[in-house]
Amino acid sequence: MSGLPLLPTIILDMAGSVADIIFSFLAMRYAFLLIRRQPDNFLWGFLFYFCMALSAFSVSRAAGHIVKQFLFMSGNGSVWADIAPYSGGFNTLLLISVSAVTIFYNKSVQAYESIEQKAAKLKSANLRLEKAAAELKELNLHLEEKVEERTAELSKSEKKFRHLFSNSKDMIFFGDIGKNVLEINESGLEMLGYGPEDATRINLYQIFNEEEDIFTYYELLSRDGYIKDFETEFRKKDGSVIYVLISATAIYDDNGKMIGCEAIAKDLTRVKAMMEQLVSSEKMASVGQMAAGVAHEINTPLGIILGYAQLMKDDFDEDSEAYQNLCVIERQTKASRKIVADLLKFSRQAGSARRDIDLNEVLSDVVAVTEHNLNLNHVQVHLDLADRLPRVIGDAEKLRQVFVNLINNAQHAMEDQGGGDLFLGTSYDPDRKQVIARVRDTGHGIPDSVRAKIFDPFFTTKPVGKGTGLGLSVTYGIIQDHGGTIEVESPVRDRETGEKLQGTEFRILLPRAKDTETALLREQVDNT
Repeated sequence: MSGLPLLPTIILDMAGSVADIIFSFLAMRYAFLLIRRQPDNFLWGFLFYFCMALSAFSVSRAAGHIVKQFLFMSGNGSVWADIAPYSGGFNTLLLISVSAVTIFYNKSVQAYESIEQKAAKLKSANLRLEKAAAELKELNLHLEEKVEERTAELSKSEKKFRHLFSNSKDMIFFGDIGKNVLEINESGLEMLGYGPEDATRINLYQIFNEEEDIFTYYELLSRDGYIKDFETEFRKKDGSVIYVLISATAIYDDNGKMIGCEAIAKDLTRVKAMMEQLVSSEKMASVGQMAAGVAHEINTPLGIILGYAQLMKDDFDEDSEAYQNLCVIERQTKASRKIVADLLKFSRQAGSARRDIDLNEVLSDVVAVTEHNLNLNHVQVHLDLADRLPRVIGDAEKLRQVFVNLINNAQHAMEDQGGGDLFLGTSYDPDRKQVIARVRDTGHGIPDSVRAKIFDPFFTTKPVGKGTGLGLSVTYGIIQDHGGTIEVESPVRDRETGEKLQGTEFRILLPRAKDTETALLREQVDNT
């Protein structure tokens, strides 16, 4: 039977098989290149394995076709009949593999998409985290700058506070609720007479002179949270008392509970002394005006009594009792007139001759007059006069009377102990432009209870007949009339060591001559 020639079909079949192998391997190669470029891409991985299975199927199928054709062409068709089932089975397995890869592709794609979504979310989260990290880093950079800036401000503030705390001339201290002093500045230690080693061992019971003031202090802090202008007394380490004015603020914890206080105390001792002197000055001025009026009123009758007594003495014999009585009247009248003269001096009604004088000469003259009497009473005089002492303007006679009064008082203060030492000296204070004279004894001192009265007229602690109580009053008036001041200290504190010394010291402070002349000229201009 005749039929169509099979050669073209055979050639086409073999050429297709070869082409199938070539194209499948090319596809596998491109899939491999895609995997190398994007190893994590699931699609390229699937495509690569699909191409591998397809390439294996193509090779198997093409090889089977080519072998078949060669066997038939060589007349060995029976051999192909033996191996055909194996070739077909192998091809079927490879086709099943391709089908399996294809079947499971959809599930794999869904899993891949799910993974991609999660990866996308994770990537988005990572991006947000990176953004947050960048913002946090930026915040940290600014935070560091802010912290450094705040730290610098706090450091500056602390330096200011520490400078104020260390250099303040007032006492600054911190206390706890147990009335212990936690910290105190150097001025506070100096004010109380303590050293740096005592700073952590002080409590308010040692500082406050009156214990009830401590409870009042804490009661006010607890009630109001602050104290303003609380006046009290502090006791120094040596037992002496100073007057202070306290302003304080309570310190609270996070729960609003009071745990301590911070306070500033100002020493008012000198202010209080000046106020007392001012009150004394005003009182002395009033008493002086009264004394001047009384002196003028009684001076005339005393003069008449003295005149008549002297006239009547001519009418009696010197040996008669009446003559002796008139002598007593004359003597007592003269004593009364001396008291009146002292009153006039105290009230500055008596005239004075002002001139340029050397205070060293005045003091030397007084010592020359009184030294013999002082030696008889076992009083040793120590004279310390400053060189090149500026001169003062005043009445030399009245200033001599001032020093005589002070020396007499010092001598009386040492009578009970059978004598002592009298220190007389002068100096100059260039800051205050004042000439200073000091009279110090080693007597029993002046009690606090009478110190404010010693310049009052007719006040005296001497027995009746020992004094009129006008010596210091007259002294005060004379010094005031010279534009100066008089200070008293008892007991005396050594200016170098700070040690307490027995006795009393009076200090006369007079302006130097140039300043006195200016003040006098101004006073004359004001009067005219």
